Amino acid sequence: MPFVLDNSVVSGWFLEDQATPYTETIARRMEDDRAIVPPLWQLEFANVLRTACRKKRLVAAEAHAIIDQICGLPIEIDTVTPGPAELLTLALRHNLSSYDAAYLELALRLQIPVATKDGPLRDAAEASGVGLA
Repeated sequence: MPFVLDNSVVSGWFLEDQATPYTETIARRMEDDRAIVPPLWQLEFANVLRTACRKKRLVAAEAHAIIDQICGLPIEIDTVTPGPAELLTLALRHNLSSYDAAYLELALRLQIPVATKDGPLRDAAEASGVGLA
């Protein structure tokens, strides 16, 4: 079953201090399943890599290799961008950032679980009935 993939999990695949048994489980799941992400995922992913380069945790060549590797996975970028009113409603209801609300909105719209390490997003996914991957 497909699932919504939060960048907090993806970061664990290439930043050692972000890796957990959960991120490894989701990585293995990608061998047989596919993930769906909201359009903002690309911005978040690129920003995590930029920050890692700036902090000298990665060099640019490593970051580009990570992009090639991650973009080769079965990750589908959803093309629907919810409006600000819908995101604000979800964000306020579940005490989320508008960015995390975009992941929750996608999971609710598609009725699929969320893979995330983010506590508030995990709580919101469980409270909303879509659950966790």
